[in-house]
Amino acid sequence: MGKRYRKAIGELQLELVRLQHGLRSSGKRLLVIFEGRDAAGKGGTIKAITESLDTRGYRIAALGKPSEEEATQWYFQRYVAHLPSAGEFVLFDRSWYNRAVVEPAMGFCTVAQYEAFLDAVPAFEKLLADDGIILVKYWLAVDQAEQEQRFAERADDPLKRWKLSPVDLAARQKYAEMGKLRDVMIERTHADHAPWFVVDFNNQKRGRINLIRHLLQQVPLHEEAVPKVKLPKLKGKPRGEHVTGKALWVPDTLQESTD
Repeated sequence: MGKRYRKAIGELQLELVRLQHGLRSSGKRLLVIFEGRDAAGKGGTIKAITESLDTRGYRIAALGKPSEEEATQWYFQRYVAHLPSAGEFVLFDRSWYNRAVVEPAMGFCTVAQYEAFLDAVPAFEKLLADDGIILVKYWLAVDQAEQEQRFAERADDPLKRWKLSPVDLAARQKYAEMGKLRDVMIERTHADHAPWFVVDFNNQKRGRINLIRHLLQQVPLHEEAVPKVKLPKLKGKPRGEHVTGKALWVPDTLQESTD
C-alpha cells in the first residue's frame, strides 16, 4: 500500500491546501475534533493533514490536564480560547469530550459533572454553529487487539515511549467501559450542526485517507485552484552566503558516502 498511500495522501494534501485557501478567501471558520481510543492514530492523522499547510492558517489544540485555576472555571472556558478566527482551521487532538469518556472512566469527574456536561454540550455546540463555525467530529475506532499491538510497539521503541502516559496504561483495562461511554456520548451529542463520524483505524494509513477524503467532502471550499505565483527575474547573478566572522559555523558532521 506504500506507493498507493503516498499518491493518495499527496493528492489529498493538495486539496487541503486549497481548503486552507478557501477558508482564507471566504473568512469561514473550521473546527475539527479528533476523539478515539489511545493509540488509535489521532496524532498521525493531524500531522498528515497539516504537513503541507501554511502554519499561519491552522492551529492544533492539544490541551493537557487543567490547572488548579482552570478546574474552578466553567468547563468549556479553556477550550473557547482555542476556537478558530476568520479564515482559520483548528484541529482538536482530544477536546471537551474528555469529560464524556476519559474522565468518567478514570474517575476524574463526578457523576453530576458528567451528566451536566452531556446536558450542556448540545446547546454549547449549537452556539458555535449558529455563529458560523463549521464543526466536524470524528471518533477513530480501533479494536483492542490492534490497540495492544500498538502499545507494545510504543513500549519497545524509546522514541515513542513518551506517548504512553500513566492514564493510557490505566485505561487499557477499561476498553469495554469506554466503549459504552463513547456510545452514550454519540447518542446524546450527535446533531445535524455537529455530527459524529466514526472512522475505522485498524489500518492507520487507510483510516487517514478515508478521514481526510471525508473531511474534504464536508467542507466544499477547496474547488478553487490556489493562485499561481510568477517569480520576477533576479537582478544580477545569484550570490553566495557571506556571513560576518563574528558568527560561529556549526560543523558539518554528516559523513558523505564514497559509493
